Amino acid sequence: MIVALGALLSAFGGAVTVSPALAGGRGDGWQIVPAPPAITLPAAFCGFEVRITFPVDREFVKILKVSDGSMTLLSTGSLTSSATNLETGKTITVNTSGPAKVIVSPGGSVTELEKGLNGLVLTPADAARFGLPTVSVTAGARTVSITPDGTITSLSLQGHVLVDVCAALR
Repeated sequence: MIVALGALLSAFGGAVTVSPALAGGRGDGWQIVPAPPAITLPAAFCGFEVRITFPVDREFVKILKVSDGSMTLLSTGSLTSSATNLETGKTITVNTSGPAKVIVSPGGSVTELEKGLNGLVLTPADAARFGLPTVSVTAGARTVSITPDGTITSLSLQGHVLVDVCAALR
């Protein structure tokens, strides 16, 4: 399963119910949605466990609902991610501010349209299928299509892998 997608959708899901105290934002429907405190990737991704934290989290999300039942989630702002090899303690910190647009269809399929700098976590099988690292930061335009059960049906990158996180943490 794509850990990053789960975290992203959880964060966006929280935007719907975020309290006014947390919602301080840019106005016009934009809300601050906190990233999770930490995500731990099992050793299957890099050969060692990796903890991802978000030391700078000033991302804003806007949710647009369409009459057909679909939702478009827009994100922009500033997000910095730190990845730590839990065996060695080695840490790297990267800008993963995006922006991104996520379209969720009424049936539950998801299309992610990302630009700029974005984190990407793929299962080892999907990484091999798409010729990308399991954990990376990409630069440029990226489109990912996902079925309701979490299967990636397509992934295209019009840019490059900026950081292979696993290699950088070895």
